[in-house]
Amino acid sequence: MENLWIPLSLACAFTLATSDALTKKALEGNDVYLIAWLRLFFTFPVVLAAQFFVPLPQLDAVFFKTFLIALPLEVISFVLYMKALQISPLSLTLPFLALTPIFLIVVPTIILGESVSIHGAIGILLIAAGSYTLNVKDLKKGLFEPIKAITKERGAVYMIIVALIYSITAALAKKVIEHSSGIFSAFVYNAALLISLTPYVFFRCRMQLKCYSTASNYVKATVLPGVFDGISLITGMLALGIANVAYMISIKRFSLLIGVLYGYWLFKESGIRERLLGATLMLAGFVLIVLFH
Repeated sequence: MENLWIPLSLACAFTLATSDALTKKALEGNDVYLIAWLRLFFTFPVVLAAQFFVPLPQLDAVFFKTFLIALPLEVISFVLYMKALQISPLSLTLPFLALTPIFLIVVPTIILGESVSIHGAIGILLIAAGSYTLNVKDLKKGLFEPIKAITKERGAVYMIIVALIYSITAALAKKVIEHSSGIFSAFVYNAALLISLTPYVFFRCRMQLKCYSTASNYVKATVLPGVFDGISLITGMLALGIANVAYMISIKRFSLLIGVLYGYWLFKESGIRERLLGATLMLAGFVLIVLFH
């Protein structure tokens, strides 16, 4: 049971990557915000159903205080993430998600008093380096091409902010779980984010009437992404409740590696051999974390 967080984290990474790949397919020619909202909508029945199998936890003041701090940060990161995807190339934005594990070496120490070992820190840095190189599409242009883009691409700046916020919300989520439960936290996070974003998304849809004319297509395209996202949220919260935050989120970043494989398989994306270096670094980091956590 002590190492149950490892398979849970891997399951979280796999289902998140599957949800992301199906979401990418759904986004083809459709409104990015509505698709993202519908994914959240279809996540809700999954986390709600899971809640029926566990007792409701006793909630205290720390739960409510921490959750109320985390929620606006979750909303801000969601909107910035969507904007980054909308206005800038993926190859110049996704690499910056590699910063989240690096931030997590420090942030949980401040919020939770958690620390990582030297071997664990090296493992985190290897996974971060691997996830960065995985998402640099054309290495021939230079490994630092995304960094150069910071001054030219607003999306790159948005994603750096998202990476920082993710490190804070991951630590806050751990605190929320400690004062409730993993399943309940998954349910509450999804419900609150869904409710918070509903006015914004429907306002956008009102401005774009075509959203309503193709509603059935949107729904069909987002059911499976929502189901897999729900499984990812549940397994992620369960893993977070029993693991060091920095280690868990680092292993969750394997979703980026799985996403590359999905890109090759579903979207016929090229450059999979170039990403072998990133995969190797991530696997080396994973081994270090598992052996010396």
